[in-house]
Amino acid sequence: MAPQFYAKGDRYVLNFCAKHLARELNEPRHHYNHPYAEDEKRSRILEPWRFPIVDSYNSSGDSNADDSNSGDAAANYDWNEVTFVYDARDREPMPSSISVVGTFGNLYEPIPLQPVHFLGDETGYFSITTVVPKGEVHTYHFWVDGAFELDSINPQRAILDNGKARSRFFTQFCTERITFERWEAAILERLTETILPFRTADGENFLNRYYHHLGRDLKAAQFRHAHRIDRSIGAVNFIDKLLAREESHYLGDYRICLDECDRLLRQRNPFREPNVMSREMYVELHQEMADGAVNGWDTARYANPNFFLQLVRRHAYTGAFSHPKYGGNAGAAGWAYLAERSPFAWRNAIESPLGVSADYRG
Repeated sequence: MAPQFYAKGDRYVLNFCAKHLARELNEPRHHYNHPYAEDEKRSRILEPWRFPIVDSYNSSGDSNADDSNSGDAAANYDWNEVTFVYDARDREPMPSSISVVGTFGNLYEPIPLQPVHFLGDETGYFSITTVVPKGEVHTYHFWVDGAFELDSINPQRAILDNGKARSRFFTQFCTERITFERWEAAILERLTETILPFRTADGENFLNRYYHHLGRDLKAAQFRHAHRIDRSIGAVNFIDKLLAREESHYLGDYRICLDECDRLLRQRNPFREPNVMSREMYVELHQEMADGAVNGWDTARYANPNFFLQLVRRHAYTGAFSHPKYGGNAGAAGWAYLAERSPFAWRNAIESPLGVSADYRG
């Protein structure tokens, strides 16, 4: 599909702006431990990871549609709508030209944003929507009256190879590592294996019944977004994306504690890399963390390893059983696991290719 750009309906954009940006007060809000300056918009708005807006794709052809519940589901499935919003309410004078430039367009072509209106009046918001394949990561910036600007309401940043900063977003089903280094992801994957049920006898039985017997083509069709389904069914990928947006205030916890785990595992077995150490090594470490007393843990760096374990547990279970579009529950394997033990008819709730619903456009 060639790049396409259009203005979503004003009501669609304002439904997001009214909740997350339209605040008269300037005090920090919901920014947790983000290292933002108090005069940054990122520190003042509610849930700033919602921008740009990554949503399901509507191919109805109506550029003013305010919902995504139309069009052909099969054609829509591989794409997301991404809506960029520029907040110019505090600009004086109002910018005369606002464009977005990003890796999703034609050779970084500037795409003009359109003013958003309410009852015919200008609101100070500008927006433009594009269609981007699922599973991708992109960088961008705004071009405002001939000057470069990062997206002030998007907390995500990326440093390019040339050292320049850009705003960043990723679409649904993205499996590219954004937050973790390779070694961090490897240790975290082993930790989640000791938490999730998929390496138990029941879990192995599930995989044998629902996955291993499938032919290559069928695996590719039903589990094409799978991320190491035979191990953590994408829980690490889910956490990687979670720490890039909603819970980025916990990234420091992960950085310190994964480094502590790496150090301790290497002390306990200096002859093997942590990612290939025995399961028993991780079970022992998991139990010590559960008890809150890890032999050799540097409490000066991180006082409570049990808190970190509870954090990983919450994130791992959420990733294993949430909607697959968030990067975990690859191929809906977590839902299928639950369906084995309950009347959970998850296939009726979502669209093809994973489900059978003709109505859902999530």
